[in-house]
Amino acid sequence: ILDDRLARNDDGLAKLQTRATTPRNSIEPSNLTCARCGEAFLRERKEGKEELPGDQVTKETKTKGTTLSTPNDMPIPTEVVGSLPRPLYLQKAYADYDAGTIKQDELIAAQDKAAEDSVKRMAQTGEVLLSDGEQRASSFATYPIIDTLGGAGLASNLAANGQYFAIFDDGHHRQLPRLTSGPFKYRTYAYDNFKKSAPYAQGTGHAMKTAVIAPSMLYLLYPLNGNVEGYPKDEFVKDLVNECEKDIRGCFEAGSQRVSMDFTEGRLASKKDPRNPWTGAELLKTFVDLNNKVLERFSAEERENIGIHTCPGGDCDSVHSGEVPYASLLPSLFAMNAGYFLIQLASERDKTSVYKQIGESIRRDANGVKQVAFIGVTNPLNPKVEAAEEVAADLVEASKYIAKDQLGATDDCGFSPFSIDVKPKHGSPDFARDVAMQKIKARVEGAKQASDELGF
Repeated sequence: ILDDRLARNDDGLAKLQTRATTPRNSIEPSNLTCARCGEAFLRERKEGKEELPGDQVTKETKTKGTTLSTPNDMPIPTEVVGSLPRPLYLQKAYADYDAGTIKQDELIAAQDKAAEDSVKRMAQTGEVLLSDGEQRASSFATYPIIDTLGGAGLASNLAANGQYFAIFDDGHHRQLPRLTSGPFKYRTYAYDNFKKSAPYAQGTGHAMKTAVIAPSMLYLLYPLNGNVEGYPKDEFVKDLVNECEKDIRGCFEAGSQRVSMDFTEGRLASKKDPRNPWTGAELLKTFVDLNNKVLERFSAEERENIGIHTCPGGDCDSVHSGEVPYASLLPSLFAMNAGYFLIQLASERDKTSVYKQIGESIRRDANGVKQVAFIGVTNPLNPKVEAAEEVAADLVEASKYIAKDQLGATDDCGFSPFSIDVKPKHGSPDFARDVAMQKIKARVEGAKQASDELGF
């Protein structure tokens, strides 16, 4: 959870800064300063911003007494990955909670406010399945084991000095805890957060989805070399698979129509970064096999609504493995028996080449389920909003290589996977939230245009 922040001076040179406050559980807290954001964290987000107009879907189903849209409203389906930038007031609340200046109920109130805003604004974009933007999560990867990036809630059998998850291109890094004893159990499940946010979708005409962390990420909590005394790795893996299955089933039982597993470590597994030893340990097959251990516990019908998300990272507007070619990940990605895949592509240099690889690798029968590739058509790291026409053009091009009934549209990544992210290329997280909503709207409209052009 070690969170070094990248600050840039007027000459554009980079240096790492660490916020000088007393850490919880001996974990360095997040630094909230960024030269491009100034004192933004001391400002409250201005209320009453103009809402984005949204298109309403027409095909509906009834669930628990509420009219909800289904994920099949458009011939080319679309789906959000999950996260949205946390507004300034929420990021400040996280920092204040870690510093001990506010109580937990005040942090929860800020989370509630941001989650409700996320759901209701997303509904106005025309997005079919809504997300609360993961506003209650410390990060996409650490929500099961810790409450904040500053260290609150770290279990007694986890230590702060674990492996790096990733070292990003701009110089900052994210570090995981280290497992010191068994058994391994989640502290928080994704469905816990989902249940709190689900009521916000009532009356919007939309259902909700959620994202969970893949077990392959949490596999890195166990030391790369050596064993945990009294807790062999195979016992850890059994517990890990059980917990991930419980997380997914709980989300469905709570009303989530789709559940996607975040698998950003897939591409990173082939980076071979000497600063980060696990990336050179040939773990990709281990990751795929581990994720399949979870997927095999679900029926084909259930797996139609379980997805896998892959990307080269997306934190502080920077990536960790963009230079790793997709050929290193494909076709291993589609060896996982999931029903659909959310794949970063909008920011890829040679998109057509990857479209071809997807078309050659995707399966029509993955242990009883037809796989669908949702290609990235918007870039969350770039504040420029894609035009709907650009989105449509990408989808039409992709349809030349990917079967039309196996093609969907998504964003390259979650818009802000970590709870503290100043979004330096955007200038502030609040502006980045506005941009995210515009990008989602462009994706939805572009998918409709492409569907029309392709004759659906």
